[in-house]
Amino acid sequence: MVLAILSLNSHAQSPKILSLKEQAITIDRLLADKVKNTLPQLMRKNGIDMWIVMAREYNEDPVIRTLLPATWHAARRRTVLVMYDPGPNLDIETFAVARYDVGSVFKKAWDKEKQPDQWQRLVEIIEENQPKKIGLNYSNFEAQADGITHAEYQQFMTKLPESFQNKVVSAEQLAINWLETRTQAEIGLYPQIVAIAHDIIAQGLSNQAIQPGVTTTEDLVWWFREKAHSLGLKVWFHPSVSIQRADTKSFDHLRTFDSRPADNIIQPGDLLHVDFGITYLRLNTDTQQHAYILKARETDAPEYLKQALKNANRLQDIFTGNFKVGRTGNHVLKKSREAAKEEGINPAIYTHPIGYYGHAAGTTLGMWDSQGGVPHTGDHPLHANTAYAIELNAATFIKEWSKEIRIMLEEDAFFDGQQVHYLNGRQTEFHLVK
Repeated sequence: MVLAILSLNSHAQSPKILSLKEQAITIDRLLADKVKNTLPQLMRKNGIDMWIVMAREYNEDPVIRTLLPATWHAARRRTVLVMYDPGPNLDIETFAVARYDVGSVFKKAWDKEKQPDQWQRLVEIIEENQPKKIGLNYSNFEAQADGITHAEYQQFMTKLPESFQNKVVSAEQLAINWLETRTQAEIGLYPQIVAIAHDIIAQGLSNQAIQPGVTTTEDLVWWFREKAHSLGLKVWFHPSVSIQRADTKSFDHLRTFDSRPADNIIQPGDLLHVDFGITYLRLNTDTQQHAYILKARETDAPEYLKQALKNANRLQDIFTGNFKVGRTGNHVLKKSREAAKEEGINPAIYTHPIGYYGHAAGTTLGMWDSQGGVPHTGDHPLHANTAYAIELNAATFIKEWSKEIRIMLEEDAFFDGQQVHYLNGRQTEFHLVK
């Protein structure tokens, strides 16, 4: 039903976005499905039969934000969510040790009038279920798995009976697996979410938004912000627009991603780059594409730029071809860079998981300033049913410009355990601006 509602129109029209009510219904449906059908296997895989996620109002654990209903914008007072696995072939039991039901998934399990002490009620639930391992979200290395605050941890451990103290373990891997795993229902929707982002980019990289000789890169950045806002969408980072052209300036990562001149006027002959991402239905996109600004009497980009794009597409193929369940991000990074260099491609790979967060938890495959590997997150193995922003660049020397340029691509993709599938295709031709 949702697939039909969310169909996209042509680039000349605005994409159809669900109403806020329909979005909330969809988000809650996705959550209920994941708790019922995905969470049990994740808890059993990690050997944790009770997972406790807690947060105080406006000091959210990154995980609790993914467990709240669509109508909750934050935890209320202290919100404690308990997930207990009673055993094989049984559903996960869920409790909300809070003043309210937490949506339809977590039912209220604390009556303050009967038990004034919230911590004691949590202890009662633990004693009633006798878990073998109690997982809490703390981690030295994974920010999104380190959501419990020092004060909450101390108060919980102070109240927890001594007989359960040695059963408390880090839920780091469980939290990462929860955040990184995409369900069948989510993957059914994700291609359309990416299609919306692609549609916006196509409009932005056209004469609809760009008047060569007049429009600046900063003008275009704010066009993307305004366009997303007008559609009722959020961007999870401030977009960036940068230019490579036939001048004496060399490629600079910091300048590309952080220190761009705001008054850079877009001119014919420019190679334009945009980095843009939206949040919709609690899932994120992250896309980088290029446009060429046609000169007078030109009808296409020059062949030397088209070849540079082909080099970057080839790097994508080499890289995604090395995805294999169990391989670490550092292994895939090393193998891909070596293979690319053997083919004469100058690679930089900095791919990250995507999902509930734009820079999500899971396997990191390089960073732009860590091409030799990334400690800890790069050691995380690849799992099936995970999504990634395939982010990389290939450097090509352009004789006609007497300089090296970088084709910087980023496309959202799904790894099913066998192959990497782009969620809504990838850029293989430049957007052309007249």
